[in-house]
Amino acid sequence: MEALLVSAAAVTLAEIGDKTQLLALMLAVRYRRPWPIVAGILVATLFNHTLAAALGGWVRTVVSPDILKWLVAIAFFAVAVWTLIPDRLEEQEATSKTSHLGVFGVTTVAFFLAEMGDKTQIATAVLGARFDSLTAVVAGTTLGMLIADVPAVFAGHLAAHRIPMKLVHGAAAVLFAGLGVGVLLGF
Repeated sequence: MEALLVSAAAVTLAEIGDKTQLLALMLAVRYRRPWPIVAGILVATLFNHTLAAALGGWVRTVVSPDILKWLVAIAFFAVAVWTLIPDRLEEQEATSKTSHLGVFGVTTVAFFLAEMGDKTQIATAVLGARFDSLTAVVAGTTLGMLIADVPAVFAGHLAAHRIPMKLVHGAAAVLFAGLGVGVLLGF
């Protein structure tokens, strides 16, 4: 349960203001079809975060516990700092054409690719290295993505301007730094 809750909280906070949340917002404004967009986000996140968490779990099996402790802590600290740097969505990503894939397909592909190397994907890999349960980590990080992105899809650009981004990014940075400290202290 800890892995699920920590993963959900960490990714929810990290995703607010992230480029994939901005992508969700842009897709919602452009296509105005929320359910296929939400379904595409879900599928892309499940696939992407399963790969990331599995990689983190694999690292846990090949690296000694002492070295892993330091790697995970350093990664959490790095993600904490990274969280303080706001993302910007490339205009080309936001204006991709629907093509033959439809809204669901465009969203799935765009989200999967946008999430590659993103801070939430890196956080998922680190959480996969930190916790034993791949299922709980993936469920938590996917839940976190949906908690942050689904309101953006349904509320559109109206709510985005009312969220205190610096406060949210600061809270996410504190959470990731706290996770790093917790790893070093053996929690």
